[in-house]
Amino acid sequence: MQLHQISKNKSKVSKRVGRGGKRGTFSGRGVKGQKSRSGRKLRPEWRDALKSIPKKRGYKFKSIKTKPAILNLQDLNRVFNGGEAITPEVLLQKGLISKSQSRLPEIKILGQGKMTKKLNFKGLYFSAGAKDAIIKAGGSIS
Repeated sequence: MQLHQISKNKSKVSKRVGRGGKRGTFSGRGVKGQKSRSGRKLRPEWRDALKSIPKKRGYKFKSIKTKPAILNLQDLNRVFNGGEAITPEVLLQKGLISKSQSRLPEIKILGQGKMTKKLNFKGLYFSAGAKDAIIKAGGSIS
């Protein structure tokens, strides 16, 4: 007789224990305890975890207003010659700013660095220090 000639004993009846599941006597519930009983009710763990997380406070919404593109006086002093008019379009051509969402952003000039050239500004925002430096150098703001 060989292995492939052996037939299975079909008259054997399986042991019925545990009811529900294919795991034998305890049906995968383990031995004893609240979790093994029928009709068990356990409090969800996430409820306890949720209580331990502190509530977030403060302002919830991000500002819709876009922040201006920032340039310093030293950048302008390096790129432009004296007497030139500076507008957002010119700054875009020179590569100092880039469009955001296919629009020209608002531009703010800050006062870092020294202004030695006489430049004319139009359609830009300025910090107080930048304004003083531009006027002191003989430039104009409109």
